[in-house]
Amino acid sequence: MTLTGPWIDADETQDVCRMLEAAGHRALLVGGCVRNALMGVAVNDIDISTDARPETVIALAEAAGMKPVPTGIEHGTVTVVCRGVPFEVTTFRKDVETDGRRAVVAFADDMESDARRRDFTVNALYATRKGDVIDPLGGLPDIAARRIRFIDDAETRIREDYLRILRFFRFHAAYGDPDGGLDPDGLAACAALADGIDGLSKERIGAEMVKLLAVRDPAPAVAAMRQAGVLAHVLPGAGDWALAPLVHLEETHGVGVDALRRLAVLSGKSPVEALRLSRKDARRLEVLRDEAAGTQTPEALGYYHGAETARDILLLRAALLEMPIPVEALAGIELGATASFPVGAEDLMPEYEGAALGKRLQKLEAAWIASGFTLDRQALLALAT
Repeated sequence: MTLTGPWIDADETQDVCRMLEAAGHRALLVGGCVRNALMGVAVNDIDISTDARPETVIALAEAAGMKPVPTGIEHGTVTVVCRGVPFEVTTFRKDVETDGRRAVVAFADDMESDARRRDFTVNALYATRKGDVIDPLGGLPDIAARRIRFIDDAETRIREDYLRILRFFRFHAAYGDPDGGLDPDGLAACAALADGIDGLSKERIGAEMVKLLAVRDPAPAVAAMRQAGVLAHVLPGAGDWALAPLVHLEETHGVGVDALRRLAVLSGKSPVEALRLSRKDARRLEVLRDEAAGTQTPEALGYYHGAETARDILLLRAALLEMPIPVEALAGIELGATASFPVGAEDLMPEYEGAALGKRLQKLEAAWIASGFTLDRQALLALAT
């Protein structure tokens, strides 16, 4: 099998590989770029595996007029920038010791050792710069079947890094056959070792969960997580029953994927803490969850939060209540989002000052919103007397 495409034929890709090969080293495209190309998915990042040690990669890149950046040199990774295009070049590695959270690795001289330390067979595929695919561990049949399968023994792979439990569900959601279900051996291993998630950092869990929720349709994978007892370790108290309806509503209304919107519908006791969300994401999640359970009108939501957030809130309400969004509600959002309150503080002074002024403005604003934004400045000031 031979790969083709602009990503592999690009002069930059070819030049980085030739740089290593000219010095007598191997240069193999690996992982996501090979997997995605074989599955017909867009290739974004290009990783290269080599038997050259990091210091050699740096020296060769500098001699070739490229820019080497030691982004992960302790793990054998050097980012080589060729005419503005970055390539992660990593020395073949093998695991020496693992504790379920991180691995102690040593450099290796052969590709198979490097392949066996990876997680899934679909990620252990290599290709030469000419596009010839090398499959040391039987990943091609899994690519054809769109099956996510752990390399060798699933429990052994998971014990090396318990984050692989979450990656198993994410990769199935992104690449797996939705009608074929999850690999039974992998699913059983995830269920048996779910307690290991508790030892992972919240940051790693959060980053992986956000990636999962950003997949086009994560609902079947998240349901499998719940059934396997994994979701309870990630988001205590979370339920996924409204996630599939939300995804359906998003597609119906042509709304793009949004991981935080989907997280809001999963509920859970303390998602901000459980996933170590940023302050910005935490504030947005709080608004979505509070308003989804609230009673503000579409017009008020549009006025207070803007059209996009108001639409997200209506999507959440509709998913939770398992009902469609009325057309007039969407029109109400747009009305509110473009409305401008016609009364200012100066219109009420000096009769009102301080706290009394703020309270009066709020009361008039509430009356204006309740009127569907029909009361003009004169009518509102008449209410103020």
